[in-house]
Amino acid sequence: MSTKAQVLGDTDFYEISPEIKKYALLDVGFQETKQGNFRLERPINGDSPYDARYVLKVTINKDFSNLKMATTDKSGLHNLNIFKSKNTTQEVEDFRYLMKFLIDKNILVKR
Repeated sequence: MSTKAQVLGDTDFYEISPEIKKYALLDVGFQETKQGNFRLERPINGDSPYDARYVLKVTINKDFSNLKMATTDKSGLHNLNIFKSKNTTQEVEDFRYLMKFLIDKNILVKR
């Protein structure tokens, strides 16, 4: 299990913050699963908030020892590299904004 993760194509790695709290996860939109893990799914909007082509998925296990991250298509079934795809400048900006938000809330730290 790893506390460090990276989305496909990104040069940055992220880790679970040592200051993480369960209620901070819930405050920023993580949902608690039946197994007790925490999952966040956020659309990566780009130009239109109504037609997101990509979804950011972040999963943290219940004892904060494992982090998984992925950018997927709308269905959530296929991992995609938004950094390599054409015409994704807005989506990359939105992804960076979401990651900065999670860092500011002491959920993740950038490595």
